[in-house]
Amino acid sequence: MALGTVASRGTGLIRQVLQAGALGTGLLASTYNTANVVPMSLYTLLIGGALNSVLVPQLVRARAEHEDGGRAYEQRLVTLVLSVLAVGTLLAVWAAPQIVAVYTPDTPRTHAAFELTVVFARFLLPQIFFYGLFFVLGQVLNARDKFGAMMWTPVLNNLVLIAMFGVYIGLLAGSDRIEDITRGQIHLLGITTTLGIALQGVALIPFVRAAGFRFRPRFDWRGTGLRRSIAAARWTLLLVLANLAAMTVVTHYANAADQRLPTAGVGYTAYSYAQTIWMLPQSIVTVSLVTALLPRMSRAAAAHRLDDLRAELSRALRVSGVVIVPAAFFFLAFGPQIAQLLFAHGTVDAASAEPAGHMLQAFGLGLIPFSAQYLLLRGFYAFEDTRTPFWMATAIAAVNVALATACHLLLPARWSVTGMAAAYTVAYGIGLLATALLLRRRLAGRLDGRRLCRTYGKLTASAATAGILGWAVAHACAGVSAAALRTPALTLSAGGLTMALVFVLSARLLKTGELRSLPGLR
Repeated sequence: MALGTVASRGTGLIRQVLQAGALGTGLLASTYNTANVVPMSLYTLLIGGALNSVLVPQLVRARAEHEDGGRAYEQRLVTLVLSVLAVGTLLAVWAAPQIVAVYTPDTPRTHAAFELTVVFARFLLPQIFFYGLFFVLGQVLNARDKFGAMMWTPVLNNLVLIAMFGVYIGLLAGSDRIEDITRGQIHLLGITTTLGIALQGVALIPFVRAAGFRFRPRFDWRGTGLRRSIAAARWTLLLVLANLAAMTVVTHYANAADQRLPTAGVGYTAYSYAQTIWMLPQSIVTVSLVTALLPRMSRAAAAHRLDDLRAELSRALRVSGVVIVPAAFFFLAFGPQIAQLLFAHGTVDAASAEPAGHMLQAFGLGLIPFSAQYLLLRGFYAFEDTRTPFWMATAIAAVNVALATACHLLLPARWSVTGMAAAYTVAYGIGLLATALLLRRRLAGRLDGRRLCRTYGKLTASAATAGILGWAVAHACAGVSAAALRTPALTLSAGGLTMALVFVLSARLLKTGELRSLPGLR
């Protein structure tokens, strides 16, 4: 799973670098990126949140308790999911202008950007159905303890987009102003982006067939247990609404910054690029662990084996922390160098790449509470408790929206979105504390807290020391008169290598046993 996720995220990073070179980091890129985030948001709202967090325990239970091994339940569930998404996709395409208006303002001054976003949205909204196909088939595989295919098939989508942006840069690219984009460029971006997601979903069909699943449309949903799944999912739907509300507010504010400084790279595209890079360690390590552990935790919760559930959560937190904690300090130390290395190409110069680097620094340390809170919530989902995660998400969203609004109103456009990234970090720090206290109560007053605090204390001390020394080395290289030593690649390599070596040495000196979970450090 980790290898598949690394391949997926690695090709995704290449795609993002090419995308920045083709479209830039300003207002033009934000029209495409805003339209491209809407399908996943609506998919999650329609059914995705429930599918990912509620229905895996239900599928595991059906396979264990139903006489047919849960086969009929799976067929009804897949039929229900695809039916809801088919109708939702058609309605979303029809209502594209109203949906886009939620994310970006339509005023006489911004009407051209709004109209372009609507055009992109009409091409990209069919992705809703194919996201659903991918995730529902993936969960059918996960319930059978088959995890690899869902991690590898996104590589196909990334390869399609890499080819698309390569063609765009080589043959069609021009200015990064919205006034200069042509109908042919719009068609290439819109149609090919959706085809990539469609390929990702369809590619899972051979794997679910090989795993023994045969899809037969079944609409006999009454009295079959789906009501219980839907009832459990209602709180997850409210959780999704809370998260989407916060994301929508931030997107709206970030697009406003883009419209005030259309070529400076200080708005939504820079924010989304920084957040995507920031989430790479979480996606590779934490999500892989959760995908494997959730069925096991669900079985432990169903059998009331609290000690096993507690042990699984503690181990996941400690093992993931070995990567997550140093990664957070790495982003804090080297955000600008990372952004310049990845995005200062094509239509983007070093000055317009720098704001994304500052946003990456602002996100930095938030990776630790974000990853830990993501893991702890799975403890509630293992108990099929979706109400508590909703209240946690509501609290985090409220803090995030309040702080983001303050940044939008009080900070200049150059720094307002960077402030919103820092607000995200603060919100998840508060959310982690509340989540840990509530889950501890659910687990009979014990969460292996002393061991977790001891491990994370050692990791934080090691990573902070390593980050300071790595930053000092990178800063010294940047000050060398030789031009070859001042490039972002070389300064980042020197600082990053220093940080890695110092972190491993410090963690060993502090006798951090979890360090042995990393390959080659046993």
